[in-house]
Amino acid sequence: MAAESLLAETGKTCWRRETADRLAVIIDAAEFFRAAKDAMLKARHSILLIGWDFDARIELEPEGPTLPGPNAVGRFLTWVGQKRPDLAIRVLKWDTGMLRSLGRGETPFYMLRWKVAGPVEMRLDSAHPPMSAHHMKLLIVDEAIAFCGGIDMTMGRWDTREHEEGRAGRHTPHGHPLGPWHDATSCMTGPAAKALARLARERWTRATGEELGPFVGDIDIWPDDLQADFTDVPVAIARTLPAYEDVEQTNEIEKATLAIIAAARDKLYIESQYFASRNIARAIAERVKEPDGPEVLVVNPDTADGWLEAEAMDSARVRMMKLVRDVDSHGRFRIVYPVNAAGSAIYVHAKIMIADDQVLKIGSANLNNRSMGFDTECDIMIEAAGEATVAQGIRDIRNGLVGEHLGLSPEEVGTRLAENGGSLIALVDHCGSEGRRLVALPMRELTEAEQLFAESDVADPERPKPLLGELTSALTGRIG
Repeated sequence: MAAESLLAETGKTCWRRETADRLAVIIDAAEFFRAAKDAMLKARHSILLIGWDFDARIELEPEGPTLPGPNAVGRFLTWVGQKRPDLAIRVLKWDTGMLRSLGRGETPFYMLRWKVAGPVEMRLDSAHPPMSAHHMKLLIVDEAIAFCGGIDMTMGRWDTREHEEGRAGRHTPHGHPLGPWHDATSCMTGPAAKALARLARERWTRATGEELGPFVGDIDIWPDDLQADFTDVPVAIARTLPAYEDVEQTNEIEKATLAIIAAARDKLYIESQYFASRNIARAIAERVKEPDGPEVLVVNPDTADGWLEAEAMDSARVRMMKLVRDVDSHGRFRIVYPVNAAGSAIYVHAKIMIADDQVLKIGSANLNNRSMGFDTECDIMIEAAGEATVAQGIRDIRNGLVGEHLGLSPEEVGTRLAENGGSLIALVDHCGSEGRRLVALPMRELTEAEQLFAESDVADPERPKPLLGELTSALTGRIG
């Protein structure tokens, strides 16, 4: 992919394109929570946390703190704010997601306490169409560093890259064990971080009506133990914004996703919570049926989380799998789910797309209809554009992800890919049926009820519709 053929096109496939002085792709929430705590400890001006959900009870370092301050995120934010009275701390979460918090107890308690006594301002985002969700996940510290990806600071997200059975830190606030969870985000500094800060401020204003001026930090607050994967790299920022009041429909992420699929030469590696977007499935089907098209490996969870989500999204996934497999005469498409060494399925919540070693996209958007046009989303995209060091960085991240799922080091993945003609699918097949592995999702026939539900737009609409009520949104209980 030559430098002159960039996929990032301002106003089409991205909102804007800025340089990151440093950028790290963070895999799994153990590293993210610790890096976020480190960055917030260094804040001098502002902390702005924007997400689909926020649970004040969760511990940032559940297996024992290594950094100063309280471990529970609500108490930590309160402590930081009390230590630095000039520090502006704001939390914005999806309003309908608040229904989930009412049953948990402590987040509403913190909202009331902060409302009365500070030092944290927590607000709810209702600036979206009925049934839509505010789904961006951004953490901005001093407008000097930005985290952007798929991880909310809420229950059930924390895990390490090992995903061991019975990991001590993986538990509810009441101490009940939780299953393994795979997730991803990014961290960056420089002009790209300031652009994400602007997006976060705009979202706060949209939700609250309050204008925020830029808070410019003057010190380096990069987390001490976080290794940058890229330096001085251009970053494209893409959004999904549903049409609402004076907001125009914005589908940059969908256009970027389709452009990446079209540009892939040999390998398209995807991690997503869902595989349910009609437009994305059709685009993949067109590529795999080409005589020299790329192979496509999709990593999903074995099933969606929650009864209604499983009914809707799993049924839609079967339909999309059939759409692709019906034209996949070359055997280039595979959809799999990861299991740990004990054989327990690992829930996949990451939203990543990597084409060859040329393009990497990571963010909050899933491969479902609502992420492409109905919810608020934010992704970032990096392109090698002829830069060998960037291509190597993208390749290392992909091999690290594949290795995480197969129990191999990134170097071993590179070696085995070479032994298997560069095929990710062949590598997965040759790794056997024991230990950490990727398991093929089976095809099955849908029942008549599943077929009808999958064809409806109740749980996964493509665009806002004016007469649909918010009750359905609450009932879907969608996982962010």
